[in-house]
Amino acid sequence: MTEACTGPVATEIAKRLRASLAPTRLDVINDSDRHRGHAGHDGSGESHFTVVIESPSFTGQGRLARQRAVNAALGDLMDGRVHALAIKATAPGE
Repeated sequence: MTEACTGPVATEIAKRLRASLAPTRLDVINDSDRHRGHAGHDGSGESHFTVVIESPSFTGQGRLARQRAVNAALGDLMDGRVHALAIKATAPGE
C-alpha cells in the first residue's frame, strides 16, 4: 500500500480510510498550498486534500457510492477540519 501522508489531519484521514475500507492503495495528498487565499483555506496548512484510494470494497459500486463510502469513513472530519476533498476511488484491476 502506498501512502503520502503528512500532518495530523492527513494522518487521521489515512487512519480512518484504512480502518473502514481496507485499501490496497492509498494516497492522501495535501493540496492546501494550492488554495492559499481562496475560500476555505484556514491557514492551518491542512484544509484541502486529494484521496486516491483502491479498495476491493468498491467492486461493483458506482462513483457516487464510492464517494459516499469515503465520506462516511471520514465522518466528522468533513464537518470543518477538511474544507475540500477530491476523491479518486477505484476497485482493484480498474
